[in-house]
Amino acid sequence: MGRQKRLDSADRPVLWVVLDEAVLRRPSGGPAVMRGQLERLLEIAAHPQVTVQVLPFDQGEHGVMGGSLTILALPDDTEIAYTEGAHYGQLLEDPTEVRTYSLSYYRLRAVALPPLMSLGMIRSVMEGNHRGTNVPSRSAWRRVAQEQLQQSGGWQLRGGGRRVPRHRPRS
Repeated sequence: MGRQKRLDSADRPVLWVVLDEAVLRRPSGGPAVMRGQLERLLEIAAHPQVTVQVLPFDQGEHGVMGGSLTILALPDDTEIAYTEGAHYGQLLEDPTEVRTYSLSYYRLRAVALPPLMSLGMIRSVMEGNHRGTNVPSRSAWRRVAQEQLQQSGGWQLRGGGRRVPRHRPRS
């Protein structure tokens, strides 16, 4: 909870999270706990310095399966990596090793759903769709995200999930 408070502080960090879809769909703690966790995730994702992406099941295996990876960018532009699994945690500072882990992270970001589509998936799971085995396709999530954008002020999606105004202002 202390780390979460930093997201509201004056010196709040930029946070970019890629969550495996399994994190959303595997029930833990009962329905009320799951709903509360997903609601909190959506609240945090609303912060301007926070980006949340979901890596869908249809992307198959990835280089960080079975654990977690954190890349920390320090004020002096160096990076460190922290990997963690069920029975270990490892801090990596060697630039060559960190670069390898950074590339793994960037690959995850590239194949994950865009942020708006990810938030749509989180909402869908929160509304009780986590029990089904049918995972909607990217095109289905894209349609949901497009509808959400249009309802929230006339935005539309372009390639890569970027938001652009539906109607460009005249000069």
